[in-house]
Amino acid sequence: MSERLLSQVKTSIIPHKVKNGLVRIANIKNIIAVTSGKGGVGKSTTAINLAVSLAKLGLNVGLLDADIYGPSIPMLVGERGFKPDVAENKFVPLNKFGIEILSFGFLISEKEPAIWRGAIVNKALDQLLFDTMWSDLDCLIIDMPPGTGDIHLTMCQKMPITAVVSVTTPQDIALLDVAKSLQMYKKMDIPCLGIIENMSMHICSNCGQVDEIFGSLGGNKLANDFDVELLAKLPLNRTIREGSDNGTPVALNDNLPEAAIYQELATNILDKLSKLPKDYSSLLGKVNVIK
Repeated sequence: MSERLLSQVKTSIIPHKVKNGLVRIANIKNIIAVTSGKGGVGKSTTAINLAVSLAKLGLNVGLLDADIYGPSIPMLVGERGFKPDVAENKFVPLNKFGIEILSFGFLISEKEPAIWRGAIVNKALDQLLFDTMWSDLDCLIIDMPPGTGDIHLTMCQKMPITAVVSVTTPQDIALLDVAKSLQMYKKMDIPCLGIIENMSMHICSNCGQVDEIFGSLGGNKLANDFDVELLAKLPLNRTIREGSDNGTPVALNDNLPEAAIYQELATNILDKLSKLPKDYSSLLGKVNVIK
């Protein structure tokens, strides 16, 4: 993509409205939550590759790993031993791959479980979002924990989330939980930008045969049921898995076909985001009232 086009994409990113009663974080234009409702569908892998792809479009991007009980981002970015500095009573996020990254996994030992009740988890998430030294971000991607419980309810009520994207596999058992998650965000008045179908098919590296191991058209059905778009269909393959295990997201490599899929996903998400109601409050100057 040309420098001119990258500049056009970047300058077109403006803040969008959040749900009534919440106020945007001043230096973060948009918060996009990557959700699933179901564990094991590749939500974290999708989140990091989406963040990298958005950064490649010229956006200032942050990534917050909000899965307190099972943080995956430290491994996915190859920084399992990273410990953030603290400055002015705020966490300083990791800067890697052109994005700012913070995870609860950076704060505790990799082998130490977070045996915490919901109230403590909610407080920790509040600190990770509001007490981090984020720079001026066009988009903050939040890798949400699976489920639809107390943690999600609190995040929806307190955090100024602009919109969500939902990750599923085509399998019926995944679709059940993801549908519940989508219904929850709908009830909370947080718009969904679309569905991402992960592990959509396996393409044999020897013969090229396509196998829909987890079923077919599950993402399409979910998108139709909730009147949203199917944003991408991501394959189940070794390249994505190796990139995740090695801490090098495949979206970094422009020569890989998988990177092109993630890049198209990022473009689709920006297109859907642009259609949401805008927030022009930051463009208004102070009004002086003359008595």
